[in-house]
Amino acid sequence: MQVVRAAGLSGVVRTASGHGAGETGSARTLPVLSGLRALLPGGGLRRGATIAVHTSSVLLALLAAASRAGSWCAVVGLPALSPIAAAEMGIALERLALVPNPGTEWTTIVAALLDGVDIVVAAPPGPVAPVVAGRLAARARQRGSVLMPAGAWTGADLTVAPVRGAWGGLGAGRGRLRCREMTIQARGRGAAAAPREVTLWLPALEGVLPPVTRALPAAAPDSRPAIRAVPDVNEQTAGRLRRVG
Repeated sequence: MQVVRAAGLSGVVRTASGHGAGETGSARTLPVLSGLRALLPGGGLRRGATIAVHTSSVLLALLAAASRAGSWCAVVGLPALSPIAAAEMGIALERLALVPNPGTEWTTIVAALLDGVDIVVAAPPGPVAPVVAGRLAARARQRGSVLMPAGAWTGADLTVAPVRGAWGGLGAGRGRLRCREMTIQARGRGAAAAPREVTLWLPALEGVLPPVTRALPAAAPDSRPAIRAVPDVNEQTAGRLRRVG
């Protein structure tokens, strides 16, 4: 809990396994967005599981529903992660802790966060020894957290990766990228041994992860792309974002 105390979160963040029945975050399965439920055994993120994710957009999407429902999330080792992208995906920034540059203490920081945060995204700085991967996965099982490595991970219960994707929005040589149709596959062990796939827009034109029901119409050659203002991260997100380390 040293990282939690250093970030001034004592009394706010508790051990993941310490939630009482009926309290926020006490369920054994954390919720995910409706478009992703068919991808996961039980329709959600099972506490104690290790789920390796191979793309940042899917990673953020997997955090969104649990974050909005009251769960705390932490991201370790992803300095390029955009708070704007996280907010647009639906993640509650006031319950998101970032450790962008953990340095040589990467393993220690991930282990400490697994003690007190519901979902811990961990991007290793290099190859992780199987014994280290096993210890972190065991800690997640013991504490009731979800360990979500960014990339390949030895012994992961589930691996989630995109298998197909196509961008939409460009017309006949003119326009801008507006959304992406992505097919995502999950495969793992036990109940997840059989591959599962879902196809959805990520990012979508509007909102978060609507189901794919029709092809995106191509922009007319003589039309000008609409311009949508992007909120200033300093004004809208800086006050709600906690940075650790």
